[in-house]
Formats: sequence, C-alpha cells, structure tokens
Amino acid sequence: MKNFKLYLYILLLTGLYACKPSVQTPAPSHGSADFSRYISVGNSLTAGYADGGLYLEGQQNSYPSIIAKQMASVGGGSFTQPLFADAQANGSGYLQLTGFTATGSPITASVTTNLAVTGQTAIPGFGNVITYAKYTGTDLNNYGVPGIKLLHVTLASYGNLNGFYERLLTGAEGTHNTAYLDFITAKPFTFFSNWLGNNDALGYATSGGAGDLLTDKGTFAALYSAVMTRLTASGQKGVVATIPDVTSIPYFNTVTVAAILAGVQKANPAVQALFINAKSDATAAGTTYAARPATANDLIVLTFPTAKIGTLVSTPAGMLPYGLTPYSPIENQYVLDANEVALTKDYVIAYNNTIKSVAASKNIAVNDMYTFLNNLKAHGLVVDGVSLSSAYISGGIFSLDGVHLTPRGYSVVANEFIKAINTQYGSNIPLANVANYRGVKFP
Repeated sequence: MKNFKLYLYILLLTGLYACKPSVQTPAPSHGSADFSRYISVGNSLTAGYADGGLYLEGQQNSYPSIIAKQMASVGGGSFTQPLFADAQANGSGYLQLTGFTATGSPITASVTTNLAVTGQTAIPGFGNVITYAKYTGTDLNNYGVPGIKLLHVTLASYGNLNGFYERLLTGAEGTHNTAYLDFITAKPFTFFSNWLGNNDALGYATSGGAGDLLTDKGTFAALYSAVMTRLTASGQKGVVATIPDVTSIPYFNTVTVAAILAGVQKANPAVQALFINAKSDATAAGTTYAARPATANDLIVLTFPTAKIGTLVSTPAGMLPYGLTPYSPIENQYVLDANEVALTKDYVIAYNNTIKSVAASKNIAVNDMYTFLNNLKAHGLVVDGVSLSSAYISGGIFSLDGVHLTPRGYSVVANEFIKAINTQYGSNIPLANVANYRGVKFP
C-alpha cells in the first residue's frame, strides 16, 4: 500500500509537470521584406554620433548597425560602415565625463588625441571646412552624414561643404560634384531606413533661434517626396522615422529658468527675475531685441554658462550683473523662447505629417519617434530590466551633448525601428537586448 501511494504521488507530479504550459517563441522570419542588402540614410543619429562628436565606438553602436545585427537571423546580409581606423578611433573628438562638482554638476572634457582630423580647407564664399581621414572601403551600407539636411540632398557641391560627407567620396576636397541623393542610390539595395529631416528643425532650435533657419514646409515636402521616390524606385521596402519634438531632449530640459533663479535667489534674496532677449520670429537676424523677464516656457540650452549669471558685464548703462537686469539680458543664442518653441513645434508637426503621408502613399513602415520620445519624457521606460528616461546623464538614453544617444539609447531606437518593420511587413526580426549596451560612461 505504501508503494502504491508513492507510485501515485510520482504519477501526480509527472502529470502536473506535463500540464505546465510552454511558451512558444515565433521563429525569426523576414515576412514580405528582403533584407539581403540593407542601407541606412540619415544624419548624425544614423552615423552613430554621440557625446558631441563622431568616433569609433559611437559608429560601432549606431542604430543601423544594431538593426543589421538583428536582421542577420532573417536573411540580412553584411552591413559595412565607414569606421575610423583604430589609430584614429576618436574621430572628430568628443566629450567625456571626468567627474562632478561638489553640487553634483557634471564636469566634462574634450578628447583631443588619436583624432581623424586631417586639416581644414578654405571654401570660397563658405569658410573653412574640417576634413577627416578618408573612408577607403569599396562597399558601404551606412550613409549617415552628421549635419546634413533635406536641403542638402540634391546639392552637387555638398561634398565640399561637409567633411563628414567628403570623407566618403573619392577625389580631393573642393572637387566634389556628387549629390547625396545620387550617392546613396548608386548601388542596388533591397531595404532601407530613412531618418532624414531632423536637422531641418534642430539647427534652428539648438542655435536658440539666432542662427540656423527652419526649412520651408513646402520645400521640405518636395524634397522628402523626391528622396522617397528614389529610394523606392525599384520596389524596395523600408522604414522611415518621424522627427522628435525638440522639447523632449535634455539639451532643452536640463538647465531651467526656475533652477537658475533659485540659485540666484539663494545667494541674493532680493533678485526677483532673470531677463532674456525677447525675440520676434518675423525680425531679421542682427536685430536688437527688447528684454523681458524669463518664464518657465523659455528653454535654456544645455551649453548655457550658468556661472555667468550675476557676473558684472559692461553695458551702455554701465557695469551690471549679467541676466539680472533688462540692460544685461541673457543672449539670444542661449534661449529658445516661448514663441520660438511654438514655431519649432509647428514646423516639426508639419514635417512629420509629410513623412507619414509620403510613407503611407508608398506602403512604407513608420517609426514614430516623435511620440516615442515624448512618452519617454513623460513616463520613462523599463526594458530588459533597465530603467530609462530622458534625464541628462542619469536617464541612460542621451549622451553628454544632450541631443544624440548613448549605445543604450541607440539600441532602444533600433528596437523601435524593428517593431515598425515587423508590424508593416509581417517579419519577426528579434529585438536587441538593451541591457547589453552601455549608457553614459562614468569615470
């Protein structure tokens, strides 16, 4: 009887384990897409730019390279990038975190050794262009060019004006006449990603509205349509991404009017306000602007020298504390004021409507980074056991320049592209493990 009970107990245990549900993981599949030759089109984000520069580690962790690694299991081919050589691994130079002040502010320093900079070339009517060691490979899949706008894609002379593009071209600086759109479509490809258009808004925003201009909406639409027509000319499939809201990135959210004023008031309780140069978007560059008190709706750029607040500066009214009187306001380039924020958002929304409309007309997948990054700012994200946010340094997503991404950030973006691809084409490209990629590198 005792043996029978033991036998019954074993049977019950066996049955319990036999009834345990199993998780079925769908097999990797390319769906209706062909990933055998994938190319990536875009600007600094596509190139792997990070920490204020383009360097080897950033290139190696670009979101297209991460996508390509995941595509390998579903028929993806080799993916070649214009990597800097090991001896020139620091590329253009970049920022590194060296420590923190007693109050917790980060201390950064520029990396200036083992650069790929070869010199400067004077271009008549334009100025000096920094040049970099040439990429000499015979194949190329990552066509990311830091600084490029849609306005530049059909400009034949652009290779003479941007050293990051120049290094991809054969021939000497000053002699180039290959438009970017012709360059990226010169060889056959089966699938593409396109994240052009960011710089058509970002340059204006990061200059505080005092330098670069927003690309005309109609011009943007015409050029984006032209790019997509060329990329799909032979029936290729692909994925595009929308342009982020500038207010979603740490470059405009780390230094705030409230924080600066709180610090000033702590030192001098009598101080009631900061003053900025109030700008009208209809005025021409070089106009002298009236000053007004800063508000929470004004965005202070990450590069603003906070230590300058309150220091005595020479004004027509005499020596006055910087930023604390209407006669010594914070300069235009350090502030994206409320009107400029609204203007930039309006243009970005128009650009994104174009991107979505053109993609829909060609049955192309859309990765909505505008919505994703706004959600990240509002709610944060936990993926592969890692907590992420849009906070500067601690958030893990954004690099030290507050605009571009860390390797971890690029892996998150790569997964958003992959999700869009899988949804559109019925493929099952595995997602990258975000935990395998680093955030900001601490000293």
